[in-house]
Amino acid sequence: MRSALLASLLATAFAFSAHAACPTAEQVAALASDWVQMKPVRGLSKDMPMEDAFCMREMLVRELGKTQGRIVGYKAGLTNKAVQERFGYPQPVRGTMFEKMFLQDGAEVPAKFGSRPVFEADMVVEVGDEGINRATTPLEVLQHLSKIYPFIELPDLVVAEGEPLNGVVITAINVGARLGVLGKPLAAEATPEMVTALAQMKIVMRDQDGKELAKGTGAGILDQPLNAVIWLAQDLAKAGLKLRTGDLLSLGSFSPLLPPRAGTKATVSYEGLPGNPTVSVSFK
Repeated sequence: MRSALLASLLATAFAFSAHAACPTAEQVAALASDWVQMKPVRGLSKDMPMEDAFCMREMLVRELGKTQGRIVGYKAGLTNKAVQERFGYPQPVRGTMFEKMFLQDGAEVPAKFGSRPVFEADMVVEVGDEGINRATTPLEVLQHLSKIYPFIELPDLVVAEGEPLNGVVITAINVGARLGVLGKPLAAEATPEMVTALAQMKIVMRDQDGKELAKGTGAGILDQPLNAVIWLAQDLAKAGLKLRTGDLLSLGSFSPLLPPRAGTKATVSYEGLPGNPTVSVSFK
């Protein structure tokens, strides 16, 4: 009953028109409730203006903060060209990450961890100081980072199968932020060699039997994954915000989005970084 009402409200609120507007607080509260209960959403219009998607995202973030703890960082989505092509949007989008979304290496999670769950090879960096907001090159970014984490993101596409899912819808649903698994961190060494290693590293995802599930390269994210940090800082600045010391930043997908299956253990290796670090997650 609640889901049917939500679908009706959202269809009305987000149907494209010349006078489109932000949703009501009640509508977003209902959406957040269904997010918590992992109920697929229907009725989000792919034609809503991006300004309305921004508004919905910020309202949804406020609602999620009531159950997901404090904000600990941000994610850049659609930073991989193949993923941009899949969702028909040619530039990155920003979401907000909460403390309860981060799990530790080796975590075991239900295969049905969201209303429409997927997983991908990603990377997280930790902000060392606020000078990062002025960084304009990858080397300058490294000078203001403290750690680099292997990361398997566990996003939730939120909307029901068959519903439209493009850049504005993805923005409106907080870029699908749900969960993610952090590996052991590396020191963010501010050297030209580390800049090169991040761009040239090979990312390989394998299952428990060693079978390759997906692969990519560092350059798959905006030609250099640290470019996603620059983009996030600039996008936040447009909203009057800034990165702060300790913020965790998810940089995007090195691999296709894969559906989780019970009994699978996925391990991602970052070949070419110091020590060839890895991170793993198991689905039950």
